[in-house]
Amino acid sequence: MAFTKLSIEAAGADATRGSFPPSETDVWTIFRALRDARSVFGLRPGHIQTLQAMLSFLKPGHGETVFASNNSLCQRVGGIDERTLRRHINRFVELGFIKRNDSSNRKRYRVRSSGGECISYGLSLTPLLQRASELIAIAQEMENNRRDRIFVRKQILTKLAHLEEHDPSNAFINHARKALRRKLSLPEYHALLANTDAECQSLSTPDDPPETMELPANDGQTVRHQSKSEEEKKDLDSNIGDEALKPDLLTSVCDQATSFSTERLRNWLDIENHARTLAPMMGIHPETFEKAKNAVGAQKASCAIFIMLQLGKRIRDFGAYFHSITLGQRQNQFDPLALIKRLSETNERTV
Repeated sequence: MAFTKLSIEAAGADATRGSFPPSETDVWTIFRALRDARSVFGLRPGHIQTLQAMLSFLKPGHGETVFASNNSLCQRVGGIDERTLRRHINRFVELGFIKRNDSSNRKRYRVRSSGGECISYGLSLTPLLQRASELIAIAQEMENNRRDRIFVRKQILTKLAHLEEHDPSNAFINHARKALRRKLSLPEYHALLANTDAECQSLSTPDDPPETMELPANDGQTVRHQSKSEEEKKDLDSNIGDEALKPDLLTSVCDQATSFSTERLRNWLDIENHARTLAPMMGIHPETFEKAKNAVGAQKASCAIFIMLQLGKRIRDFGAYFHSITLGQRQNQFDPLALIKRLSETNERTV
């Protein structure tokens, strides 16, 4: 539209709220603010289209009163019937955005005296324009809320993808994705984000085993970094820590894992193949096992499976615990030989 600035005087408390004085605000900025905030006032798209048509009849320097007939307004809106138009106008009057200045015959026109005084009969949009600051503030608040909801939603989706990668069977993932199908409020998004953070925290720092089985922190332990290009035999024959863990010791102490094997586990290759078979049964994805093998070595990854199965109910979530001691924060603290010795001592005391 042609004109850009309001010509009305600042009037009342609404006109002085905020930093958008009516005399400096584009009328279409006010229209867009009301359009974006229409849900706050219970307005529908049809109401906004009617208001847009009314604003289009205003001319620069001719005041804020619409003189167009109902028939002209109906045509400009797009051919709506006059009853709908009157209903829309009445709604704006109820909300205090439009004021009726009716003539005796209900015609819309303007008359001037010889002294330059003017009387306008029609639909005055002055109340709407005087509430510019209010409408712009509401629209800005709604836009900020919308952007914040998108921002928090993206955070939730990123964390869910992380959870799904390391624990695909986690029931919380399906619960959260079902919740995201609905249109949530910002507090609801924040609550869901907090729950997702808690779930991710439990994945990286699962429940500790009993105090007698606490994982030691060996500051002098050297962490070996494995690469996929290393020969498997070199990986299998390497020692864990300063002292080598013998396959017979592992299989005898961790009899729970051994009991699932139909054949005797003679060497580390047999143990690794058996651990790879047990992992999916414990809720550990095969890809996670392979990542752990590449990160800490086949022996450590296999020992983790055997030891976890021996601990049984003392570990709440096998998948999360396995990730923590092979790929997560406790990777450097995981000492299979020390744990096997403690398990052996515990078994001897219970015999």
